[in-house]
Amino acid sequence: MKFPFRMTLPGEAVKVVVQMALCEDVGGGDITTEATVGSRARGRARLTLKDDGVVAGLEVFRAAFETYDPKVKVVFKSKEGRFYRRGRTLAEVTGRVRSILTCERVALNFLQRMSGIATLTRRFVDEVKGTGVKIVDTRKTTPGLRMLEKYAVLAGGGHNHRMMLSDLALIKDNHIKAAGGIRQAVRKVRQAGRGVPVEVEVGPDTDLEELKGLDADIVMLDNWRVTDLKRAIKIIKGFPSRPLIEVSGGVGLKGVRKIAMCGPDVISVGGLTHSAPSLDISLDLIGRTTNG
Repeated sequence: MKFPFRMTLPGEAVKVVVQMALCEDVGGGDITTEATVGSRARGRARLTLKDDGVVAGLEVFRAAFETYDPKVKVVFKSKEGRFYRRGRTLAEVTGRVRSILTCERVALNFLQRMSGIATLTRRFVDEVKGTGVKIVDTRKTTPGLRMLEKYAVLAGGGHNHRMMLSDLALIKDNHIKAAGGIRQAVRKVRQAGRGVPVEVEVGPDTDLEELKGLDADIVMLDNWRVTDLKRAIKIIKGFPSRPLIEVSGGVGLKGVRKIAMCGPDVISVGGLTHSAPSLDISLDLIGRTTNG
């Protein structure tokens, strides 16, 4: 069974997202830059990290400039997924000054957002180090940016849960109610014959004996107290057909190691993508411009 997932970052999809962002930001033109910068002016800008953190999204940063003006060149001085201290030069951008200034905010928005997610993910991964537990993301992502945000989780050392609804059948409480029970829900999903992994979400009031013989690939223990998790995980590991065990629900940095010590296979953290603060990164012109 392929779980957790590991997505890729297709170049064509990145271009689409970048084009939408540029259209949203530039509109009818950058009137300030066009008024203050000569059309022939060329220059160089330095990308600098202002916080300690993990860098993610360098290729998306470059795509923002090259989509708008293919003659702008971005040279990286850092590597994707690496942790750097504040003050580190991440890249240099050269080309028409108008293009650099017009694309600056879009390029930084992507890089800062993705680096913030990667940095927070790394903190979670470090917290569970040595336990063998994987940190995974969720679908609690910014609409239209899921691909980039889940990629940033990978850059931070985490793993991906399903990218979209068709990747995995995740039977939640409302599905169980609609189907008439856990067994009915699992049976109906299997009968649908999609050939994807089947996961069942169970709350702390669930009789775990109901899960025996369900033929579920993954069991998600959602919103369980840590004091009850170890017992629940021990019971599930004793099933004849041992499913993977996921823990989710309000997982924070302070408590994630305690959860990991209970013995699950993965811990899903919605906060990786819905609550990660952006990393502070700046882009500043350096030296003199020419042909202004």
